[in-house]
Amino acid sequence: MDDDGVELVVRSIAPSARCPWCGSVSSRTHGGYRRMLTDTPLAGQRVRIAVAVRRFRCVEASCSAVAFAEQIPGLTSPFARYTPVAGGLLAAVAVALAGRAGARLCAKLGLAVGPDTLIRRVRAQPIPEVPEITVLGVDDFAFRKGQRYGTILINMADHRPVDVLADREADTLATWLREHPGVEVVCRDRAGAYANGIADGAPDAIQVADRFHLWKNLCEAAGKTVTAHHGCLRPPVAAPEAQAGEPEPGVGTVAPAAAPEPAAVIVPERRLVTRTRERFEAVQSRLAAGMSRSAIGRELNLDIQTVRRFANATSLEELLVNCHNRTTTLDDYVQQVNELFNAGLDGAQITMRIREVGYTGSEQSVRRHLRPYRVPGTSRSHPDPVRRKPAPSAPPVPKPRKISRWLLSRPDHLTKDDTTELTDLLTRCEHLQRLHEHVRRFATIMTGLRGNEILDWIQLVEADDLPHLTSFAAGLRRDLDAVINGLSLPYSSGAVEGAVNRLKTLKRGMFGRANHDLLRAKVLIPA
Repeated sequence: MDDDGVELVVRSIAPSARCPWCGSVSSRTHGGYRRMLTDTPLAGQRVRIAVAVRRFRCVEASCSAVAFAEQIPGLTSPFARYTPVAGGLLAAVAVALAGRAGARLCAKLGLAVGPDTLIRRVRAQPIPEVPEITVLGVDDFAFRKGQRYGTILINMADHRPVDVLADREADTLATWLREHPGVEVVCRDRAGAYANGIADGAPDAIQVADRFHLWKNLCEAAGKTVTAHHGCLRPPVAAPEAQAGEPEPGVGTVAPAAAPEPAAVIVPERRLVTRTRERFEAVQSRLAAGMSRSAIGRELNLDIQTVRRFANATSLEELLVNCHNRTTTLDDYVQQVNELFNAGLDGAQITMRIREVGYTGSEQSVRRHLRPYRVPGTSRSHPDPVRRKPAPSAPPVPKPRKISRWLLSRPDHLTKDDTTELTDLLTRCEHLQRLHEHVRRFATIMTGLRGNEILDWIQLVEADDLPHLTSFAAGLRRDLDAVINGLSLPYSSGAVEGAVNRLKTLKRGMFGRANHDLLRAKVLIPA
């Protein structure tokens, strides 16, 4: 025993050993050597075992081995530098943590091991056999987002992953299904490659489109529709009344409402609005000239997703709605801010007032909101209420995201005020009223597992004037059988989504650098 730990010197007293190649027993020694093994720590101290290993001559003339080294059962194995107990501990740590995190834990446990050794331990572990599967879950994940994707397969009977495929191509999935017959039901998202792969590899299997993805796609279509019709919800602006007389600036009693400017205030165009306008014009002009979207992205130095957003927009106003209606901490206090501003208070005083009722933002946000209502030339520190433009006294129109949430929430989950405001908004826009009816009917079909009614719903949507919802309905029609099964059968892909989240956690634990075989081992081998 020394500062480095405990060292044990051992040797075997067996008179003979068995040849690992032919199985014959030999007692003829042929020299030996010293072998160092690492064992599990003892009271926090490193334990090393020095084994005096003997070599034996094989007595079988037909054996290809001339000599062999003896192995001590339970202590040694060929080429191993750790005892079986220590090797099992390293394998458990490697599967759970791998890499540098596992090496740091092993150092605390008294086992000196490098991260590469642990990764080799993970790869050396046997992959569990694929059991008999009746209901299979399929979903994709990103090795590197936007560039390379893989596929995870889940046994829906016990919610355990059974395999991880290197890509998400139809041929790969079809090959796997042919190698593992017996699958009767496949739960998947609406990816066309998976539909083709299942039809090719397991043509008799029932394909079930996941209800979560169906509802998610509906939410996206509804959100785009609300954004497109958000302008319909603004109340009409009343014409200003003629004033008998307007006091000169700085003279007389302060009365903000005595000399109002016209209620229609033109907000100065922000940089974000200008940039959106310029990009929209640039993308649309190049599309009209026959350029491809990828070529437009390269020329304008824009990501393909950005180009796609500007190309798919039906109008500039659809894009500008998001520019003008971003969610801020001031949204719930806008009406109160406007009333206080019209009463003659400045930005600092208004900020103090609304902080008393829960506002947590900055004074700068309040000033930024009030900037359009100040007449140029007035001082911010000494404002002249007479030379102000009146802020709108009517409550602001809720943001598109809030309206979408009201439309897509269960009615019994909304507060009384939310229900009242939603009803008022729907009376202002016929399109949103019809959207609300379509959403509620789809929710009834989905929650009641009444998939046989989805075709009637699709026909009603196609006959309506809601382009984004019509596009969603067209996608349902292309995958109609799987959609009907998904809205009729009790199967769900919730377990698959959970497995994908676990896979992402494992991948991020290795900083995204695990390739297919390492990630597959980490996912499939139980920790």
